Formats: sequence, structure tokens, C-alpha cells
Amino acid sequence: MAGKPKLHYTKGRGKMESIRWLLAAAGVEFEEEFIETKEDLEKLRNDGFLLFQQVPMVEIDGMKMVQTRAILSYIAAKYNLYGKDLKERAWIDMYVEGTTDLMGMIMYLPFQPADTKEKNLALIIERATTRYFPVYEKALKDHGHDYLVGNKLSWADIHLLEAILMAEECKPDILSAFPLLQAFKGRTSNIPTIKKFLQPGSQRKPPADEKFVAVVRKIFNI
Repeated sequence: MAGKPKLHYTKGRGKMESIRWLLAAAGVEFEEEFIETKEDLEKLRNDGFLLFQQVPMVEIDGMKMVQTRAILSYIAAKYNLYGKDLKERAWIDMYVEGTTDLMGMIMYLPFQPADTKEKNLALIIERATTRYFPVYEKALKDHGHDYLVGNKLSWADIHLLEAILMAEECKPDILSAFPLLQAFKGRTSNIPTIKKFLQPGSQRKPPADEKFVAVVRKIFNI
């Protein structure tokens, strides 16, 4: 039996969090090796483990995979979360790209200067409620299924739930105008593997605080 996937990243969400989510939702146990100093990152680079000198990096199936999107699509395909055909995969990709754009805005908020945070937070809320969430609400309404694509849990659903919970950390009632997304959140949060990941003590990471931001700036020279 192959060993557990090993995730190499900082002790926070960042680009690795969606990978943690996908593995957890698939019911896959994984190990983490945290990058806590600049030297830890340099060692990975010097050992030739990082194809483009960047993390996230995931050791899985004998590969040292880099590039978030490549890692996610590999895991989604491996664990049957990537649709039944090319068309379903295309829809999953489109939905995932949308939620990735929204999550990127939220992810970078703690790293922005204090004087622009309020403006950027307002932009996140505006984009979430006018550009992104209406798309998913309409998709669920139009086909009347429980899930976004093929009436079966896919990477698109897992990614959307992650995005919803991140957006709710910005504005707790952000789903108030989206009843189908509220129901979707309730349904998907109760899928046993996801429910387990949402419990305290899981490998899910908390939102970035000032201390974590300082550590990340030091490790990556930003």
C-alpha cells in the first residue's frame, strides 16, 4: 500500500488549504511537513524537490508534485471527483476557476496594507454577491440537483463550500440573498468526510492572523 500523501507548506491556509480540503473530502489521510523558516524552504529548493522553486509541494504516488492547480486536478481525478466525461470536467474547471478567483482575493487580504483593507474587503463582498455566488445559485436552480455538476459530489462542490466559508468569515450573512447556496452549504457540510474536516482538531487551518502573516513574510521575503 502506498504511503500517505505528504504536504509541504507553511502552517497556514494559503494555496495548500484547497488541497487539504480535497484530500479530506475524498477521505484520504495525509501528513504535513511544515515550512517554518526560510532555511526550511531553501533546503527543499536545494534538494531539487521544487520544480519551479515554489510551494505547495505534495508527495503523492511517487511524485513530488508542484503547482496548485496540477495537484488539485490530479487528486480530483484520482478520487473520482472530476466528472464522468470531458464536458463535466470543463464545467467543474469553470466553477473551480471562479471560486479560486474569489478565494484569492480573500487569501491576500491579511497581507495588504491597513489603509486599503477596508476598501478591499468591500470589494470582496461586492464581487462575491454580484459576480460569483449568483452563478452557483442559478446553476443549482436551473438543474434542480443537489450538486453543481452531474448530480454527484465533485471538486467544484468542495471548492465552493470552502469559498463560502471563507466569504462568511468576511461577512457572516453574505449568503442571505442565496437560499439555494444556504441549503447547499448545509448539505455539503454534513457529508461525513467534510463534517470531520470541519471539526476542531482537524488539519484545517485557521484564517491568517498578524503573527502568521509576519512568519510568511519572513520565509518568502515579502
